[in-house]
Amino acid sequence: MGARSRTVELNRLHQRTLDQHLAQLRIERGLSANSVAAYRRDLTRYLARLEATGLALEQVGPEQIAEYLRTVREGADGFAPLAASSAARALAAVRGLHSFLAEEHDLSGTDPTRAVPAPSRPQRLPHPLEIEEVIALIEASGRERGGRLAVPRALRDRALLELLYGLGARISEAVGIDLDDLDRDGRAVVLHGKGDKHRVVPAGTFALDAVDAYVSRGRPALLARGGGSPALFLGSRGTRLSRQAAWAIVAEAAETAGLQERVSPHTLRHSYATHLLHGGADVRSVQELLGHASVTTTQLYTKVTVDTLRAAHAAAHPRAVAGD
Repeated sequence: MGARSRTVELNRLHQRTLDQHLAQLRIERGLSANSVAAYRRDLTRYLARLEATGLALEQVGPEQIAEYLRTVREGADGFAPLAASSAARALAAVRGLHSFLAEEHDLSGTDPTRAVPAPSRPQRLPHPLEIEEVIALIEASGRERGGRLAVPRALRDRALLELLYGLGARISEAVGIDLDDLDRDGRAVVLHGKGDKHRVVPAGTFALDAVDAYVSRGRPALLARGGGSPALFLGSRGTRLSRQAAWAIVAEAAETAGLQERVSPHTLRHSYATHLLHGGADVRSVQELLGHASVTTTQLYTKVTVDTLRAAHAAAHPRAVAGD
């Protein structure tokens, strides 16, 4: 069989296997049309690479998988280089195809992709706001924007941002707060986190005062439009404020405050943790306040703190020149 005939035959066999695999993903696993299309793109590129080298799927070993991963990272065959996250996705698609092939042909234990590790993704460090930027954001959130509910909304929005920053709360935790979760005498709030876990987090004066103002002068007007929700934060229909609406409140405040970089609710959580560490709080305490299951997650913030100290040292110390 000539090289061209071999390539045509491989293409026919590969396409049949690919179509069967994608049908399984669509029917048995219920993947969306967009997800199936993404799998098809990644796997079509992979199979074209195999056909160019004259290899059938059954002949692939770990070395070919590793070589393919290298080409997608560096760019080849007219494709741009892929970031680690995209390359990991491409490898996952290839693993799925080989797993399907092994199962269909009862080839257990022969999956060549298992010996090839996914590319490590660079650790993304948080970018906390400066304290002055947090203040500007909170001030912007409390500005009245017109309409019948201008005052209630302004009070609610300020209270929301004060709690996001003052408690280091996740957005889902903040909108999940009920009135009964507030402990004004104990100056604390109960947050309901992941996995039905809850924690009690101390609240500062600014946050508590903003909540008091909202509960007494803003929430009643919103509550009157609904059916008696126990939620602290209410939307314009008197029901619990949604995560999407809370995101929009933060984004609008950031735009009003003139903050150039992208600001999300999680930005305030990052800022809360970083500012605590800058102020002298120990990592274990911050771990408990954030509700992290592992201190390893919290230690991400210590890297930010160390970098800040390193920059200050480099700028101020007379013998901080590299190599000294």
